[in-house]
Amino acid sequence: MNAQTLSVPAAIRARRTTRHYRPDPVPGELLDELLDLAVEAPTAWNMQDRSIVVVTSASGRRDLPNAAFGQPQPLEAPVVLVFVAETAAWRAENADIAELAGRNGAWNADFTAMFNSRKEFHSLQQRGLTRENAVKNAMIAATYVMLAATSLGLSSAPMNGWDPDLVKKAIGINDRPDLAIAVMVAIGYSDATPPHPGRRPRERTIFTERYPSS
Repeated sequence: MNAQTLSVPAAIRARRTTRHYRPDPVPGELLDELLDLAVEAPTAWNMQDRSIVVVTSASGRRDLPNAAFGQPQPLEAPVVLVFVAETAAWRAENADIAELAGRNGAWNADFTAMFNSRKEFHSLQQRGLTRENAVKNAMIAATYVMLAATSLGLSSAPMNGWDPDLVKKAIGINDRPDLAIAVMVAIGYSDATPPHPGRRPRERTIFTERYPSS
């Protein structure tokens, strides 16, 4: 597996959104590696307020196309990852996060005290941004997954067209208003290599210091 792994720059350049997949299953050890890489993604204050529901069963994947307005990826891809944003995760004590960071030498007592105060999260709550914060963190993890999948020889498709209530019902969280669907990512082996649709030149989207006024 390591001999075939692409570098990060190579994976970024090679990644394509894949809509159609071969029926080949993703080996368990490869899926485990992919998920291990996914949870390495950063989150604000290391709150890790995102989870991934791994859907591999035929019955589970049959529930998702209807939620995704008929898109074929959930039926064809052997794995669908549903990224769940945990909007209220910051309210829990989460002592294990601080304890592990302290043991690893990553946080000192002052930083741990700031984490325990939840000052930033209270500010987010006051501004109505706790959901947005958790969704951002989930999306970072989804980006890790897509690049890691490419580096491991897998194909992927980010899916952002779905009914959130139906997706939540499909994965058994329809009674959880504190949870939100961030994105779904199909994982498998492409039935063909999709051509690169191209990107605009950098001068159209990259600016120095300030966004242009017109």
